[in-house]
Amino acid sequence: MKEALFWERKEDQKVHCSLCRFRCLIAEGQRGICGVRENQAGVLYTLVYGRSIAESVDPIEKKPLFHYYPGSLSFSVATAGCNFRCLHCQNYQIAHLPRTSRTIAGHDLPPEEIVRKAVDAGCRSISYTYTEPTIFYEYALDTAVLAKKQGLGNVFVTNGYITEEALTRIAPYLDAANVDLKGFTEKFYREVAGATLQGVLDSLKVYRKLGIWIEVTTLIIPGHNDNEADLKGIARFIAEELGREVPWHVTAFYPTYRLQDRPPTPVETLRRARDIGLDAGLRYVYEGNIAGEGGENTFCPSCGREVIERFGFRLGEIQIINGRCSFCKEPLDGVGLE
Repeated sequence: MKEALFWERKEDQKVHCSLCRFRCLIAEGQRGICGVRENQAGVLYTLVYGRSIAESVDPIEKKPLFHYYPGSLSFSVATAGCNFRCLHCQNYQIAHLPRTSRTIAGHDLPPEEIVRKAVDAGCRSISYTYTEPTIFYEYALDTAVLAKKQGLGNVFVTNGYITEEALTRIAPYLDAANVDLKGFTEKFYREVAGATLQGVLDSLKVYRKLGIWIEVTTLIIPGHNDNEADLKGIARFIAEELGREVPWHVTAFYPTYRLQDRPPTPVETLRRARDIGLDAGLRYVYEGNIAGEGGENTFCPSCGREVIERFGFRLGEIQIINGRCSFCKEPLDGVGLE
C-alpha cells in the first residue's frame, strides 16, 4: 500500500478523494467507487501501487493512436480496477475484480522495472491502459517521471474522468492520450457506463488546454449510441471544442460481458459515422475493429491522397516527409510524424 494523492480528511474519519470526477466521500474502512482506494483510519491509500495485473509490448496503433509516433512500440501496463461500470467492458475480468471480490490481484512490478522492460523491448513509449489509468495514478505518475528521464513518452488510454487538478499534475510527463467518448447523452452514460457525459466533455477540454496530444474513440453500439443525433453531436463537439485536427476513431462493437443482446456494428454504420465526422470538418476519421476495409488508412486532408497505409496494427507504405504530405506538402497533425 501507498498513501494516495488528491484527498483530504473530513469529519468522523471520512476522506474526500479528488482524483476522479466521482469525488468519492469514503468512510473509514471503505473504498471508493474504483475499489482500489481505501480509507484506513482516516488516511486514503492506493491498494494497487506497484501491482501490475497485465503488461505487454504493443504497437501504438493498438491503443489506438494513429498520430503519435506511428509504427512505434509501446510498453503497456495495467493494474486491477476501474471507476466505470461499462456493460460492454472488454477487460471486465480485471477491471471489476476489486469491486466484485474485493481482491487486489497482480504481481510486483516497480516503476523502475517497467521502464527497464520498455527500454529493453525497444519501445518509444509506455502506455497505461487495459483498465483505467486514473485509478492507478500514483503508480503511473512515478513510472512516467522515470520514463521521461530515459527519453520515453507516456500515454493514457482512458475513459476521461480524471479531475483537472490530477491531470494538471501529470501533464508535464504525459505526451498523448486516447480518450473514450462513449456516447453523447447523459442517459447513455448513466445506464451503460455508470458515469456522466459532462464529466468526460470537461476532461477532454482540459487535455487540450494542457497541450496533451489526444485522439478520441467512440465504440458504436447498435441501438445505444448509433443514431444520427449522437454521432453528429460527437463530431461537432470534437471539431468545435477540441479542434478539427483531433482524430476520431469510430469503432465496431462486438457482443461482450453484459451486452450480449446487441448485434455487431454493421460496416455501413461505421461508414456513415466517418462521413458525419468528415462533414463536420474533422481532418482525420478512422474506422476501427474491422480490419481490411481501408478505413484505418490516413489520408491527407488537403489533397486526399493516402499518406499512411495500415493493415490492422501493421503499417504499409508511408508518404510523409518531415511531417508533411509528400504529394502536396500539407502539414499533417500529430507527434512524431516523419
